[in-house]
Amino acid sequence: MATGQTESGASQRGPLFRMSHAVGSATILAIACLLSYWLITTVLTREYSVSRDDDLLGGMWAVVATIFVYRSSYQKMARAVVSRTVATLVSFAACLGYLLFFPFHIVGMVALIGIIAIILALVRRSEDIVMAAITTAVILVIADFSPQNAWIQPILRLVDTAAGILVGIAASWISLGLGLSSSLEHNGE
Repeated sequence: MATGQTESGASQRGPLFRMSHAVGSATILAIACLLSYWLITTVLTREYSVSRDDDLLGGMWAVVATIFVYRSSYQKMARAVVSRTVATLVSFAACLGYLLFFPFHIVGMVALIGIIAIILALVRRSEDIVMAAITTAVILVIADFSPQNAWIQPILRLVDTAAGILVGIAASWISLGLGLSSSLEHNGE
């Protein structure tokens, strides 16, 4: 209730107030995206690098995770973190299992997406199907770029996502701590 009052109170204030909140929230999000990209493309690559292209993909994937969990309330952020984590873990396990035994193939990819969708529907996590399917498609297609190391892709994308989620959580806490709530988020979320 307090969050709703804050959001409606913020929307009733003047355009300068809304503009300053939007700029503040956008700045925090942009810095968080820069940090997650830098962590993956600079820090992680010191430990393990498949290729420069793969490092850049990992940076992009961390940025996507950061954006996904950057939300306007603690409750929305927690739901986004759980959703992104569930989707990533399910996709990670399925892709790793698949790539340990089979090379990339379009039929394998669509079959795996279908299996994941069924599993998530059966465990009542239907809201995670889209994110798990996207994650699966990315992991498997990228695995086809370097088939000799295909099995490493789910592990790398898991690390990328975890880094992005952690940076997104920190950015949300900072934003919420500064009183910058729903400046960048849809009203329907």
